[in-house]
Amino acid sequence: MAALSPHPGRQITVDHLLARPGHADAAGRFCITAEENRILAITPAASGNAGAGWLAMPALCNAHDHGRGLRSLAVGAADEALELWMPAQSAEPVVDPYLRAAVAFARMAESGICATNHCHNTQAASRLLQEAEGVARAAKDVGIRVAFAIPFFDRNRFVYGDIGPLLHALPPADAARARQQAMLAPAAERFALVDEIAALQNPWFSIQYGPVGPQWVTDATLRRIAEDSARTGRRVHMHAFETRLQREWADAAYPNGYFAYVDEIGLLSPRLTLAHAVWLTQPEAELLAQRGVTVSLNASSNLRLRSGVPPVALCLNAKLRFGIGLDGMAIDDDEDMLREIRLLRHLANGASPGLEGSGLTDAHLFDAALAVGRHSILGADGGGAIDVGAPADILVLDFAAMTSDCLAAEPDPLPVLLTRMARRHVQQLMVAGRMIVDGGTCRSVDLPALQAELLAQARHVRAADGTDDATRTRLRTAIRAYYGCVCRPAAMGATHGA
Repeated sequence: MAALSPHPGRQITVDHLLARPGHADAAGRFCITAEENRILAITPAASGNAGAGWLAMPALCNAHDHGRGLRSLAVGAADEALELWMPAQSAEPVVDPYLRAAVAFARMAESGICATNHCHNTQAASRLLQEAEGVARAAKDVGIRVAFAIPFFDRNRFVYGDIGPLLHALPPADAARARQQAMLAPAAERFALVDEIAALQNPWFSIQYGPVGPQWVTDATLRRIAEDSARTGRRVHMHAFETRLQREWADAAYPNGYFAYVDEIGLLSPRLTLAHAVWLTQPEAELLAQRGVTVSLNASSNLRLRSGVPPVALCLNAKLRFGIGLDGMAIDDDEDMLREIRLLRHLANGASPGLEGSGLTDAHLFDAALAVGRHSILGADGGGAIDVGAPADILVLDFAAMTSDCLAAEPDPLPVLLTRMARRHVQQLMVAGRMIVDGGTCRSVDLPALQAELLAQARHVRAADGTDDATRTRLRTAIRAYYGCVCRPAAMGATHGA
């Protein structure tokens, strides 16, 4: 093991230091000392005190996620198009919000993630404050920083547009149930909770406004969020143009352009993060870049939910800032943020074959994972690099394991990381000077015990659930037929101004 100081979690000794990946070469054999949440010193390590083939780099930041401790497949939501996946995902049992979040955050920590944008999906509208309390406690216990996006969702419960044709296609009992579920809580109730949730803020938990997405939020609600964000300085986090159907809805509902409208009401600003943005146009990307907006690119999720491929080249051409998010849908269903970074790189270069590639440099890639995503969560806090005075958020990887078959005596770390790095190589994660992962295992909480308790609770709730799988299957069949209708664009565009 790497040598530790007499004060565990405050000092790390490694053989390789990659302080600013993509911007500076790796250096060898350093001791990093943390104090008061910051890096106090970086000093050469004595030759006899080397770090056993370990490599230190800045900790990762997850620019978009939902913090679901129960993975989608576990609740019966197999990979398919988003619009059909969502009704299946609704089968997730209503469980203890602390357990749900703590399991998700501990898994992220074991993947090297020190901070995440938590786009909260409430399981029960009446208990949002209780859920926020659970998430806040989980963030502090696990020890990662969480930006909690307060969800606003006040239109288009099952489909984008008029729900009438969908209800007509369902059996009467199913239609009655869907009509009841489609009754969304007024946004005023959600705004009334903002200050109460804000009172929970601490160094591990902050809040943002979370209008869930253009097709799910009324114009009036979005306008007030834009005003409140400008007044308070709070950030805004929302989905946008994730799927082709969402693009069609926006084009029908906003003939002059959706982003022209939200720019007019003041939503486009450096405080805004948009998740996915798969179906952006070049002029839209340029407008977002001009306004300082950040997007989160979510490669695995877009592939698994048949949404498309993240628009890396579009972002680069428009100089639009982007982070990288797991969206709770890592390609192997394992919260592997290191593999996610490599997947995004390969997708970008695969879309631009040839000697030149996509133009995505190593600096672009690591800036997205370490700095841009971090800024969308925490603002400008000096993080994203290992330097004296920077936040003590450090990821340690087993570089020796990655290079055990390499013939070179001293392989260049960057190509190795971009070819092989994965969560199995995580050895340690320090967040704010506290070692929360050691030996690849989360030490701040007992993850196996939490997982067992969560599963037991979920199975108990599922056994008492009155909605069977056949009901959900009929709903998904009706949704598929709804979107196959030739009159779809007209029906989808009927909700503008609602």
